[in-house]
Amino acid sequence: MPTGRDSLRDEMERGADRGGDRLGEATGLAADLLTLRPPRSWPRRMLPRSLLGRSLLIILLPLVLLQVISTWIFYDRHYDTITRRLSQYLAGDVGAVVQMIREADDANQLQDVYEFAWRRLWLRVRLLDTDTLSQPSRPWIPSILDKKLTDALAERLDLPFVIDTHSLPRDVWIEVDLGNKILYVLVPRERLFSETSYIFIMWMVGTSIILAVVALLFMRNQVKPIRRLAQVSEMFGKGVDVSDFKPEGATEVRQASIAFLRMRERIRRQIEQRTTMLAGVSHDLRTPLTRMKLELALLGEGGEVEALKHDVTQMERMIEGYLAFARGEGTEQPRPLDLGDLLRQVAEQARREGASVDLHIEERLPAVLRREAMRRCLANLINNAQRYGGQVTVTAGRRREGIEILVDDDGPGIPPEQREEVFKPFFRLERSRNPETGGTGLGLTIARDVVRSHGGDLTLDQAPAGGLRARIWLPQ
Repeated sequence: MPTGRDSLRDEMERGADRGGDRLGEATGLAADLLTLRPPRSWPRRMLPRSLLGRSLLIILLPLVLLQVISTWIFYDRHYDTITRRLSQYLAGDVGAVVQMIREADDANQLQDVYEFAWRRLWLRVRLLDTDTLSQPSRPWIPSILDKKLTDALAERLDLPFVIDTHSLPRDVWIEVDLGNKILYVLVPRERLFSETSYIFIMWMVGTSIILAVVALLFMRNQVKPIRRLAQVSEMFGKGVDVSDFKPEGATEVRQASIAFLRMRERIRRQIEQRTTMLAGVSHDLRTPLTRMKLELALLGEGGEVEALKHDVTQMERMIEGYLAFARGEGTEQPRPLDLGDLLRQVAEQARREGASVDLHIEERLPAVLRREAMRRCLANLINNAQRYGGQVTVTAGRRREGIEILVDDDGPGIPPEQREEVFKPFFRLERSRNPETGGTGLGLTIARDVVRSHGGDLTLDQAPAGGLRARIWLPQ
């Protein structure tokens, strides 16, 4: 028949099971919601990920579109019209020179035509003693000038001709077949180009560059307070206190910063209140336990007395485990330390308690950590490996821009489908609820909580020897 003490203990354990199950279900649901992210479509994958990049895209994309539209209108209307008219004027002048050369009777009149063409029309002309037109090379992409000048000469001349607009850097040459001779005409490019084209392009490109630089500098100053807020939030989540943080930036960013400061103060008050309450609970619980141990010592020896002493010892362990989980080492401040030295101390302590620990540290591992919290995390993992395996192997080194610690054992391991379940509070693979065989179900929970509070993660995998491998990754 169960005694009152047994009934009370069973009721406490069932309550812990129900609380752990609810917390585990909530944790699992939160993890499922985080993993259920819709796939990113290709337009979203092409967008910048940072706020600065997206803000610049919002500012510069309309500017670029405006410049493209303006350029298209300019070249389609203004440049096309100007080029067509200048080509028509030149074609008219070439046609007039051809007519005057045909009417010239002697060499003197022909020389007068040459001088008139240069002084009045800016055309250098001469007759070539050949009857074959040249074959100029053609560009890969014909320009607007080629098309407009060809059309204008075809309208004004009834003779074969060729043009070349790209071979000479400052001039354009034209050849006209006069029958027995070839008229060679050299035209300065200024007659066919308008300076407004270059001015427009330089103005457009220059103003775009200036606006882009101004937008970049302005947006960098606007994004800087957001990055600062993110850094302070990350440091606060890792337990590092940042006292010099002040709200700055735009109104919305200041509101978010003020909300963060208020939240930080509320969390601090809650931690202080919880620590004070837990200290009182710990004192109130340990006082009757101490009286019970004293009274049991006065009762002498006996089977029932030994059973009661065993129960009192178990209650002390359970209370220490529950209080350690609720306390969470939240008040300890991170300090620079050598993680290799801490591993050696934890391994030596485990060896003194009878564990067989093989430690391999590849190099010096400086880090900023909460020393006692990390000691508790490593001790939990090594003790857990020693409890279920005979040989424990600990390896530490730098991996993936951080520090990786592997704790391997040669025990039975954990099935893959239960490797995440064991991180839930009060979850135990051994269902007897006997602390001597399975602990309180909080060791791995506390270990992962400590690692994640430092910005890292703790995962489980199969060890090379067939047992369990606990992998700790800490950022640098």
